[in-house]
Amino acid sequence: MWKGVQLETKRVTLETQLAQTQIELDLYRKKAAELEHSLETERRDRRIERDDSQRRLRDDTGDLRRQHQQLVDSLERKLRLELMDEKLARTREVQEIKNYAVLEKQRLEMQMDGSGRETRNLKMELEATIAALERERNLNISLRDKISEQDLTSLGMESTTRALMARIEVLENQRNAQAQDHSSLQRKLQEVLEKYVMVEEKLRNEEIVRRRLHNQVQELKGNIRVFCRVRPTIQDEVESAAEIRFPDQDLEGKEIEVVGSPDKSALGKEHTKTHTFVFDKVFSPKHQNVDVFEEISQLVQSALDGYNVCIFCYGQTGSGKTYTMSASDGMIPLAVHQIYDTAKGLQEKGWTYTMEGNFVEVYNENINDLLGKVDEIDKKKHEIRHDPKECKTIITGVETALLDTPSKVDALLRRASQTRSVAATKANERSSRSHSVFILRLIGVNHITGEKSEGTLNLVDLAGSERLSHSQSTGERLKETQSINRSLSCLGDVIAALGSGKEGAHIPYRNSKLTYLLQYSLGGNSKCLMFVMVSPMMAHLSESLTSLKFATKVNNTTIGTAKKQVKI
Repeated sequence: MWKGVQLETKRVTLETQLAQTQIELDLYRKKAAELEHSLETERRDRRIERDDSQRRLRDDTGDLRRQHQQLVDSLERKLRLELMDEKLARTREVQEIKNYAVLEKQRLEMQMDGSGRETRNLKMELEATIAALERERNLNISLRDKISEQDLTSLGMESTTRALMARIEVLENQRNAQAQDHSSLQRKLQEVLEKYVMVEEKLRNEEIVRRRLHNQVQELKGNIRVFCRVRPTIQDEVESAAEIRFPDQDLEGKEIEVVGSPDKSALGKEHTKTHTFVFDKVFSPKHQNVDVFEEISQLVQSALDGYNVCIFCYGQTGSGKTYTMSASDGMIPLAVHQIYDTAKGLQEKGWTYTMEGNFVEVYNENINDLLGKVDEIDKKKHEIRHDPKECKTIITGVETALLDTPSKVDALLRRASQTRSVAATKANERSSRSHSVFILRLIGVNHITGEKSEGTLNLVDLAGSERLSHSQSTGERLKETQSINRSLSCLGDVIAALGSGKEGAHIPYRNSKLTYLLQYSLGGNSKCLMFVMVSPMMAHLSESLTSLKFATKVNNTTIGTAKKQVKI
């Protein structure tokens, strides 16, 4: 009886413990439900916050939105997986507890006598349940830490987004400022371009006026002018020099006085005659080639303006003709350099020039091409052809050189110098035995106004003008001297006919190849300059006076008004 009471008491105690265990289990379930609700609420809050962040960042930058979305999605998946794992673990543990409690209840009912051992087992299970709840609490703490880290990451992204927006705003302001500066510069550039067009137009108008005034000045000076130059003596000539004076050298420099040889009168008295000559300009022996070119540079400018210009040197052998024309600082190189410099300056006014050159010689009434092959000299025949309408002269079969740089002109002069016929006479060890003619054609086009100009510059180095009694030439040299003097005589006849003033008068250009070649550079459609070269030697006095008298005859000639070769 007593034993039954003890068993009943133990049974009641076990039922009480089982009820308490059931209560605790329900409490655990309630806590688990609350925790699940809390996690769900937290997840919903996080989702709402994430969506707000996504909406704010979506307008700012696509890259930040994708990174943030990926990070949130990754974290959400991770948290969901972890929560599901934990929920399953908790469910499994609760199910295990339930199963275990049922089994324990059955065992208690069946084996009341083994209640002590079962109680210990229940205690162990209870401790295991407490440990599981502690792990769940730690997991909740870990989840909260991760959520805090996510909040910090979201704040960092928001700060980065605000910084980027501020940078975008600064760049936008800078772009607007640059656009305003660009517009201002465009307006200023347009104003400068308009001023530039006005200045260019003014320069072109001034160039037209300059050409007209320049031509008027040249016409006032005369379309044919004569300059006289006396070469200096060399060392072994000083004692045998003639007396030549320059009375107005410090003034206009136009007079030259040559003191003749002493003559005896019929009464036996000696007297000396002084010959006075007046030209457009006289150069004494102290003048250099540069000084001479300064006086003729305006004629070179006329060739660029579209006129036919002829400059030739006349005088006896050894008077300095070739040195004046073809030396390194002679008239030909200096004229070409001036033309290049002037043409370059005219480019800004719309002018572009093409320069072509020929170099020929007239030898024994035959024309030789000094730029051609040496073995063709005196063999190849060349003809002179004129175009009366265009006032142009063409020589058939000669080489034409395009002279686009001054260096090409220097090379052309060297080539012609090596080819030119030079031989010895008693008058000079190296006497030029032919007339050399350098022909420079200047073709200008103004791409702005459409105006075209075609000018020709003829630079002529005439052969020596000494008489036969002075040169003492014989044989082949005699024939050369006769041919030279005949062509020079024809030149005088042409100039005299031009100066006769008779309208329609015959001009004997065809009497000589030299005058026929220079027909359009000697007539009314030209500007002409003759250098009379004088030797300072007493032995050459007679020839010098002859040259000066011929030059005076030319100086008294008027050939009319030159016409400019211009096309529109």
